[in-house]
Amino acid sequence: MGEVKIEDDAILKSFLAEVGEVERDNEVVRILSCFKLNPFEHLNLSFDSSTDDVKRQYRKISLMVHPDKCKHPQAQEAFGALAKAQQLLLNDQERDYILTQVHAAKEELRMKRKKQLKKDTASKIKSLVDEGKHEQIFEQSEEFQRELKLKVREILTDQEWRRRKMAMRISEEEGRLKKDEAEQKEVWKKKREHEEQWEGTREKRVSSWRDFQKSGKKAKKGETRPPKLKTEDPNKSYVQRPVKKG
Repeated sequence: MGEVKIEDDAILKSFLAEVGEVERDNEVVRILSCFKLNPFEHLNLSFDSSTDDVKRQYRKISLMVHPDKCKHPQAQEAFGALAKAQQLLLNDQERDYILTQVHAAKEELRMKRKKQLKKDTASKIKSLVDEGKHEQIFEQSEEFQRELKLKVREILTDQEWRRRKMAMRISEEEGRLKKDEAEQKEVWKKKREHEEQWEGTREKRVSSWRDFQKSGKKAKKGETRPPKLKTEDPNKSYVQRPVKKG
């Protein structure tokens, strides 16, 4: 195993020694022109590549575009995009998500292929005779791989757009909830301030009431009191009834 790794390193060093500045610059341009949502494109790998393939390819390309070795002004950006692509493909969850979209793209292309075969009798017969081998060969062709690449782009773009729309809706809903919460807090704050203010004047109100009960005849300065009814009034125009005794 160790001998194989040493041999790989020797081959890689030989390859890098032959790589000129033009090839390095071209690789930077290629990486930056890749579809951002497909890390397989950044590493220039097929969809059935293994994790070992990912690590090996990353090591090879990253040495080509490393800012210390490549003079291209965007070498740092390309190197970062490459590192992110490797990170995504070594993450089981991210890799499974991308491969799920690849499977969906293949199914769409297969359905499209079946519709075409219905019109092409000769291809349909050949497909039946080969028991599916004809279709397997077709899916390995450059034409199918090119169509698959484009279809994967389409599906990933659609999924990303849906994800962003959902994130935007969630953000809007969170904003609305925060606004409602802030308004509710303001209502409770005002209510609490009112209760504290009312409680703060409680002693003063109780004291005023007690003073009033003790000296009800003496009105405080500035205080309005109702007039007291008199039992006898010489100016009355009516005759006052006599009060029965005993």
